[in-house]
Amino acid sequence: MDSTPSSSSPFDLVSSALGRYVPGGGSAAAADPDDAREDRASDPPVSEGPPADRQEQILGVVNLDGDLRITRSNLDAAVFAGLDAVPGSPFADLLPPGDVPTVTRRLRQVLEIGEAHVARIQRLRRGDGSELVVSMSILPAAAPQEGLTVSLIAMARRLHLYAAETAIGTSLDIGETAQSLAESLLAWGDVAAVDLDFAVWTGEGVTERAQGRIRLRRAALVPDRAWPEGYVTPGGDLPGDASRLLAQAVRRNDAPQAIVIPDRKSVERLLGSPRVIRALVPGDRSASVACIPLVLDGEPPVVLGVAEVWRRANRPFHDSDLFDLQELVARTAHHVDLARQHQREHTQVLALQRRLLPRTGGNTVDIASVYQPATPDSAGVGGDWVNSFPLADGRTALVVGDVVGHGLGAAATMGQLSMEARALLSAGLAPDEVLEHLDETITLLDDAESGLAAGYSALGSTCCIALYDPVSHQMTLSSAGHLPPVLVLPNGEAGPLALRPHPGLGTEFALREPFDVHTFETPPGSLLALYTDGLVEDPALSIDEGIGKLAEVVSTVHPWDALEQAARHVVSTLVPARQRDDVTLLLARMIGYRKGDTATWRLPAREDAPARARAHVSALLRQWHTRDVSRDDVTLLISELVTNAVRFATGPITVRLIRAGHGLLCEVGDTGNGRPRLSAGGLLDDGGRGLHIVHRLTTRWGVRWTDTGKVVWAEVAG
Repeated sequence: MDSTPSSSSPFDLVSSALGRYVPGGGSAAAADPDDAREDRASDPPVSEGPPADRQEQILGVVNLDGDLRITRSNLDAAVFAGLDAVPGSPFADLLPPGDVPTVTRRLRQVLEIGEAHVARIQRLRRGDGSELVVSMSILPAAAPQEGLTVSLIAMARRLHLYAAETAIGTSLDIGETAQSLAESLLAWGDVAAVDLDFAVWTGEGVTERAQGRIRLRRAALVPDRAWPEGYVTPGGDLPGDASRLLAQAVRRNDAPQAIVIPDRKSVERLLGSPRVIRALVPGDRSASVACIPLVLDGEPPVVLGVAEVWRRANRPFHDSDLFDLQELVARTAHHVDLARQHQREHTQVLALQRRLLPRTGGNTVDIASVYQPATPDSAGVGGDWVNSFPLADGRTALVVGDVVGHGLGAAATMGQLSMEARALLSAGLAPDEVLEHLDETITLLDDAESGLAAGYSALGSTCCIALYDPVSHQMTLSSAGHLPPVLVLPNGEAGPLALRPHPGLGTEFALREPFDVHTFETPPGSLLALYTDGLVEDPALSIDEGIGKLAEVVSTVHPWDALEQAARHVVSTLVPARQRDDVTLLLARMIGYRKGDTATWRLPAREDAPARARAHVSALLRQWHTRDVSRDDVTLLISELVTNAVRFATGPITVRLIRAGHGLLCEVGDTGNGRPRLSAGGLLDDGGRGLHIVHRLTTRWGVRWTDTGKVVWAEVAG
């Protein structure tokens, strides 16, 4: 075998390290890692001439080519005796048949991606049929070489316990945590399964409950192979009888404890029902089983689930095996509970985020959105959010934001900003005014005990707000540090909107600059893309190139394409398979009102303005074939609003009428800055009677502010 390094490949580096530790003629090293030699295994290695009785080498290395065949190996230590690592033979020959698919998939993954797969517990098959438990790491070969280097550490029992606990604690995904536990348990048997209380699996709170109500779901099962019909595999619920039997077995005398059912006959006698036997017993050769509860310490202790290890008849369980299994499960039960808590947080944040996704944009805008969270083992879901909603005055609000951080802290801030933005926009505030309020909110949250003192800060969060007017076909937009929206015009011209950069929310300490307001023409058929940075960030591209690529892809959306399908296509085209951040996209196609459905008049603020307004409106409503009752109500409503404008404001008065859906939207604009308020006046009071009339004639009414004054709007049923 080759042990002389010829390059700096991973194989040569590991093999060189072995040369320092493997004594000449390593026959003194034991062949069984489970012998009681743990005190010798923990001694530090020496480079020259250690005493023969302290020689125990547990390191080995195998090199593979692109077809996963062995090219060379260094398995000189006696502990690896019987492993036939013959050059040219498939690495799969060293694996138990049931493990071949899983390990082959991991090897291929490292070949394709180039990222190491480190320290997973694995069994290897000796020529005599016995098995050796190792910690296996898969390393990509150093360029320009190709292939893989597989390093092996033969697992002494105590080392196995330590490595198993380390491996199980590396993920916050409850499925991966259960799978790691099952793989570690496989060192003591032929089949290992982990069944979790359904509440644990879904991330709910875990409490003591009646045994008859327990429900177990199979969370993990190894090895990965075809199982007999009826056997419960990952994702399946155990039959109610099986769940109760396992719960009763591990909770004897009201205390959780491990048990061993020693032979096949006892297993069948205890399970009783053929259906339960098919569900729990993995095969005809499985004779005995050890059941170990996953217990969360407390008063009283809470059982999270049950781990099961099955053995064949020729390998009975001993007391030392049960002790080791209990120790491993006890060490790792808290990792399962941490994964449960993360699952609950992940579910809550995801539910909040889904709830914030827009449902509709009204009749004047076609809306589609995509939210795609990062991988489940990230530290919670991020703070990306989009929203769109029709305003009562006929306009449509489009909002996108990105809150700093992940998890419940970011989710709480995200929900607060989203609801605050919606409330302020519905109250008639302009986009820049809404951002000023959000900026203050972020600063206040950061100063509060729930902010920095709790280890979370949302300073630097971003937001972009756009308001679409379906009559003028204009978009009014303000941004706080967010990436610019991409606009595609009906002629196909596409690109990011030109916005002056502004810091994120809460970051202007010394000088608070006002938020700019930008206005853009968006003719019917225009397509606007609002997004978060996860959609355009690519390590191989600058951010400007990423935005340009987005504009290029969005410009290919045909006016007749279904927007939901188009949004999914944009995301799948731009986002890599292994995304690093949450991805959010909102596509809005502008429709607007037809020209014949709107009318606008400008009147001087004179005493005859109400009469002129009534004449214009009455003629238009007859042209629209409006019902007599509605025509009378709208004419009276416009007359009262114009009268108020003449009485309390100066400058020209603008009257606008919009035929929208099943109703009519009336607007009267003036140059006044006073807010009309509905007062509880008496019957003989002159003041305020006009607003009482407005209130009774409309389904809703309100005020929005403009650069030159205000607009009072009101909605009347058609």
